[in-house]
Amino acid sequence: MSLWAIVPVKSLRRGKTRLAGVLSEDERELLNLSLLGHTLKILNQIKEIDQILVVSSDTAVLSLAREQGARTVMEDGNPGLNTALMRATMVAQMFSAQGILILPSDLPLLSEQDIKEIIARSGEPPVVVIAPDRRREGTNALLIKPTGLIAYQFGEGSFKKHCQQAERFNLNLQVVNSESLGLDLDFPEDLELLKQYEQKQVIL
Repeated sequence: MSLWAIVPVKSLRRGKTRLAGVLSEDERELLNLSLLGHTLKILNQIKEIDQILVVSSDTAVLSLAREQGARTVMEDGNPGLNTALMRATMVAQMFSAQGILILPSDLPLLSEQDIKEIIARSGEPPVVVIAPDRRREGTNALLIKPTGLIAYQFGEGSFKKHCQQAERFNLNLQVVNSESLGLDLDFPEDLELLKQYEQKQVIL
């Protein structure tokens, strides 16, 4: 079974604008760069993932991805996340990908074990494996096997929408609830939670 990981990445300088109140543009760029590097490092350690595909409109992002051994897709214009992911999925399908893992690049606590857990839960296709964000509103990881079972509905309320699609088509729906997968850096309070987690780890 050929499994591809697709990582959508916004512009390093324009991403994470909701953190503008607590981080400067340069700080946000460094944060985005660090998060992307962390994501690619983790994915490269997973032998079950045959290929990593990074989709972005930022040439610096694509250059870094290629340096880390990933394939890349240049996002033309402003198609929106779901359209960009569909295009990237079509590229993966051209190379006979049988499963797709959609993973954003803003999960600071992402671990190798997280990815292995998601893959382990995908053993009985047709299957959709979803890891929600900590608010159980967004989708922080989505594995679909075989590809094309459901439409991408990332955005507001995507966790519920993806689950509803899987249930409607009577697919094997697996929900992975994980503290590390649940924390994405969208709001200032997410940064505070990350700091608290890091302080706790230092104490332990």
